[in-house]
Amino acid sequence: MELEAVSGAATVALSSTIVFLLIAKTWNAVSRSIGSAPNFPDRIMFEAAQRFRDELDRLTSSQSTYLSGILVFVMLFVAAYFLQAEHLFVGYPSWQLYLQLAFLLLVFGFALFSLVKTVYQRHQMKFVRDANIAIGHQLQQISTGRTRVFHDVATSAGIVDHVVVGQNGLYAINVIARRISKPAHARLIGHSIEYSNGKAVQSIVNIKAKTTRLQKDYRKLLGHDLRVRSVIAVPGWHIKEQTSDEHLMVNERTIGMLSGWKDESDHLMNEDVMALQAELTAQCARYKTKAPRSGNTLGSLQ
Repeated sequence: MELEAVSGAATVALSSTIVFLLIAKTWNAVSRSIGSAPNFPDRIMFEAAQRFRDELDRLTSSQSTYLSGILVFVMLFVAAYFLQAEHLFVGYPSWQLYLQLAFLLLVFGFALFSLVKTVYQRHQMKFVRDANIAIGHQLQQISTGRTRVFHDVATSAGIVDHVVVGQNGLYAINVIARRISKPAHARLIGHSIEYSNGKAVQSIVNIKAKTTRLQKDYRKLLGHDLRVRSVIAVPGWHIKEQTSDEHLMVNERTIGMLSGWKDESDHLMNEDVMALQAELTAQCARYKTKAPRSGNTLGSLQ
């Protein structure tokens, strides 16, 4: 009788929970797709870490849905158990009841795994978001006069986290969000970053590819040669040294160094600055009537 009571209560609770989750997921999807139109859409730009903010919101919504589902399951299971739902399985052989319980446990385990995965992804995404916001806010401090900062600039090779355009030149800032380990030292050697005195090494080939793609795109726009200076931001890490002049590596406290990293040959005419800023303004508008350019990958915590 005890086995029948557990099976009956679990079946009622799980069936109702699945229906609840389907309704909740459908509602979330519908809410995102039919949300009210924004005011002044042609003036709303991507903020720093916009794509990470959006992904964090999505993960937060999923986490809340799964947690609510578990709560609903527990409440309905207790209610069905005490209301004697075992009559659903009266007369069934024990092996069928055990098979039913195994299936229920499998489904519950999958739901629990999905919840744990979502919680972990949200935890990681929050760190990535904060790292990008820290760099973005520091860049806003050097956005004066004709110098402007744009965020989440898409290229066919991937998304450049921040782009600075001014008369001193064009800068592509890519953020690497890596959790700190002691000693928190990072140094740039060739096309790799070495962390914590050689304990970990990370290639920056993808950053070079994005910078090169950005440079080619804007050469076509302006009709003449253009250099894009590559800046790599590693928030929280102390920069020891860098052996390459191709990139400048900084953290959230030293990001202002890029304003002094310039050359007269990189200076832009006023017409070029205006053309680049107009292109980036159109490209980085958050609400578009047409599909965005390719390369809008989210990136990940290193």
